[in-house]
Amino acid sequence: MSSDLTKIQSLVYTIRNSRVMLDQDLADIYGVETRVVNQQVKRNKDRFPPDFMFRLTKEEYDNLKSQNVSSSWGGRRALPYAFTERGVVQLANVLRSGKAVEVSVLVVRVFTELRKILTENKSLKKEIEKLEKEAAEKDQIIQTFYYVLNEINKT
Repeated sequence: MSSDLTKIQSLVYTIRNSRVMLDQDLADIYGVETRVVNQQVKRNKDRFPPDFMFRLTKEEYDNLKSQNVSSSWGGRRALPYAFTERGVVQLANVLRSGKAVEVSVLVVRVFTELRKILTENKSLKKEIEKLEKEAAEKDQIIQTFYYVLNEINKT
């Protein structure tokens, strides 16, 4: 299961300030063709508002391709859809297969773990900023102390 989580985690991208997975990657892990995923999305448009799913722009897609040179990204006629965590769960609901449900549970775990890491990093960042501020204040005190000592030595 850990290797499955790692594999899925490697398929999560940050686009438009959202963590997303692409239709082709979801199709692969759900064990269906990408066209099946896209057909279900078209048949259930009302279940996929913009905060659940969006289509990548050409620039976004080209940027992803350039970052992932080892992946096979060819053969597409249309730009891929990007699914947020909610969209991934909704996709599992419309695909209605046991594999889709099983995988969606793993995907939710990955998104949850990523959120936890992000939260921990924010806490760590705040601590580091606090320490830097304290160090800067202490540095100022030390500089003032040395200045006073130099002034005393001059007299």
